Amino acid sequence: MPVESAPAKVNLHLHVTGRRADGYHLLDSLAVFGPVADEVAAGPAEALSLAIDGPFGAGLAAEADNLVLRAARALAEAAGASPGAALRLTKRLPIASGIGGGSADAAAALRLLDRLWGLGLGEARLAEIGARLGADVPVCLASRPMRMQGVGELLSPAPALPPCGLLLVNPSLTLATPAVFQAREGGFTPPATLPAAWADAAAMARDLAALRNDLEAPAIRLCPPIAEVLAALRALPGCLLARMSGSGATCFGLFATPAAAEAAAPALPGGWWRAAGPLHRAA
Repeated sequence: MPVESAPAKVNLHLHVTGRRADGYHLLDSLAVFGPVADEVAAGPAEALSLAIDGPFGAGLAAEADNLVLRAARALAEAAGASPGAALRLTKRLPIASGIGGGSADAAAALRLLDRLWGLGLGEARLAEIGARLGADVPVCLASRPMRMQGVGELLSPAPALPPCGLLLVNPSLTLATPAVFQAREGGFTPPATLPAAWADAAAMARDLAALRNDLEAPAIRLCPPIAEVLAALRALPGCLLARMSGSGATCFGLFATPAAAEAAAPALPGGWWRAAGPLHRAA
């Protein structure tokens, strides 16, 4: 059965730059992909079905209209195809955790079914379809470092990234994105100025430290354990930068190497979800 990876999306910075008349917020973010992924598999079938397993599968068991199924139906409708497929989602990413799990799953389903159904639509057309499913779906379709702007639909190449490691940590709590945006106070932040490339992870961390995640403060007000996670990451040997990803509650630590990130992980308190490894610099 063909399989597609759905890697965790990590926002190295996230500036809220404005708000449209329809209420949607405008963003500027450097999105990368981390060391852990969900997995979507698909095989031919007369009808559309979805089986869910994995460590976080139970959290989606009662969800009648999973994003994977919505992606399959949207793709079939756009292509004028029959939406038949036996889909399986292996859920390894925490749910509602700020690392784009549902969007990554939808993107993986679009890529996989585009091949299974022989559509050949290409990334740009799939991104148009995916944008209607969620703001993070287009960047998750690319699954490579990208600059995200607008409401997530404006993508441009990221700076050339150095080898480095990521440690993702979640305090085993969910956090709803709309609630975090509603709790945000103050004005807007200008888009970041990024270089064409970084020589090493330390240089990247220094530049990113001058930026921010504008959703971090409201997320901490709603979910105070995020501050504990950030403090624990900053205390780890070799951690160059610690910040919340997306709307939380997952946070990341940036390290010079994947090995350094993996070595640091066991020092974190028990009961927290964590994943460590390389920051993927290319698709």
